[in-house]
Amino acid sequence: MSYPSPTSAVVLDRVTFTWPDGSAALDRVSGAFGTGRTGLVGRNGAGKSTLLRLIAGHLAPTSGTIAAVGEVSYLPQQLTLDITARVADLLGVAAPLDAVRAITAGDVDPAHFDAVGDDWDVEARAQAALGEAGLDPAFLDRTVGELSGGEAVLVAIAGIRLRRAPITLLDEPTNNLDRHARRRLYEMVRGWRGTLVVVSHDVALLELMDDTAELYGGGLGVFGGPYSAWRTWLDAEQDAARQAERDASQALRKEKRQRIEAETKLARRLRTAKKAEAEKRVPKIVAHGRKMAAEVSAGKLRNEAGGKENTARTALDEAGRRVRDDASMKIELPDPDVSRSRRIATIGDGERTWVVQGPERVALIGGNGVGKTTLLERLVGRAVHNSAEIGAEGADGSAGGQDSQILRSYEQGALHIEAHTDRIGYLPQRVDGLDDTMSVVSNVQAAAPQVPEKERRNRLARFLIRGGAMDRPVGSLSGGERFRVALATLLLADPAPQLVVFDEPTNNLDLDTVDQLVEALRAYRGAVVVVSHDDAFLDRLGLDLRLELDAESRLTELAPSSL
Repeated sequence: MSYPSPTSAVVLDRVTFTWPDGSAALDRVSGAFGTGRTGLVGRNGAGKSTLLRLIAGHLAPTSGTIAAVGEVSYLPQQLTLDITARVADLLGVAAPLDAVRAITAGDVDPAHFDAVGDDWDVEARAQAALGEAGLDPAFLDRTVGELSGGEAVLVAIAGIRLRRAPITLLDEPTNNLDRHARRRLYEMVRGWRGTLVVVSHDVALLELMDDTAELYGGGLGVFGGPYSAWRTWLDAEQDAARQAERDASQALRKEKRQRIEAETKLARRLRTAKKAEAEKRVPKIVAHGRKMAAEVSAGKLRNEAGGKENTARTALDEAGRRVRDDASMKIELPDPDVSRSRRIATIGDGERTWVVQGPERVALIGGNGVGKTTLLERLVGRAVHNSAEIGAEGADGSAGGQDSQILRSYEQGALHIEAHTDRIGYLPQRVDGLDDTMSVVSNVQAAAPQVPEKERRNRLARFLIRGGAMDRPVGSLSGGERFRVALATLLLADPAPQLVVFDEPTNNLDLDTVDQLVEALRAYRGAVVVVSHDDAFLDRLGLDLRLELDAESRLTELAPSSL
């Protein structure tokens, strides 16, 4: 547990938060965040996003207190925006900007001067903030709908920097960012002033942090150093804890063995003394004295040996508590029985065509807004949709321009993608095939009504959704938990899919679950098509093909391990 220091920016004192259904998201969490940059990690469902919402004041603790040294700015994991609003609105400078422009144009209404206050250089500062985020300063007068999802996130973060709040909370800020946008965010974080707390599974971002905090087992621990240093420390600490547990277990076995051996020896002495007394081989007083001495010695031994054994057992319990017994999700994709010669899909751009054959793994990469999600939806036979939700679970493209470009490419016969099987499992970026108002188990039942309830619940348990969590509404789950529920429904399909399609699957997964997903996809005997900006994840899949889609709807084949 961490304790507040003179440089603490946020202090938590026995913070508890309980959902309306009675389930506890956080239970008596105490700790503190320093004034620098802190990466907050933890397993899906540990309560990281809930903790940020509590610190930001969007939720109120059920009990306990939260103290912050100043104003808090917060970027949620899911950023819902009005696509007709201007970028200036997203930056939070629309009112003073419009007032300055009105005054400059000759309108001397006192209300304009009130709106400006001392912020006469607001336009220059806003344009500079956009430039720092790698965006064109001319974006200031565009609408949000003209931005890609990644651009919208960068604008929102630039707006937070403009407001200069002492404390900033970012929840999975890189989820919807392409490679270029991620690099811009990393540069912004390197120069961040004030307190910054970032929830993320992006290792590159976590490496830029001064401290690493972890929500685990209902407690908040803070380590002085970036993620890799914390991971090294944790691995060493766990190695030491497991060795201490082995040593304590061995010591307990030794104490038990010594007690049994001593008990056996004294039992023999007592039997010998009783026999001598009964057979009158020695004077009665001597024989009785020997018997009494043996009984006293046995009593002392039991007390001493029992005490040593209890001490060893306590040491074992204490050592055992240091060892993490984390349940690991075991993802086992069903065997679709696909031969290596089976044609699964074709992808082409008018100049070249690629055939996905047998259990091949294909990655589709490209900048935000080029239409990768649209391409996947065409592959799986979904209708193309546009979305006003932009952010960690936002749309791949802008509010419609790139979708139109993709559709024109289809109509002109240039870009094409086609599946040669109807056995397709698809997990979209938004995981939008779930009903938020229904329970977890009801969602799985709706997707796989032929599967017995016991099997449905057993399958969910394998995905670490257990007990009362199965009966919670899906809308109350974290992004990672939603993904696990969606994956469970996919795996219950009968017959098993011959092609699985993933759109940014690592966005909402903790690092341990990413490891499990990589292992499952590498072992899967069907075809895989995945869209991702996470190069570290893609490089672990053993790709057979990596295609880059550009804004002109052209496809370029890259080396499978290319970054």
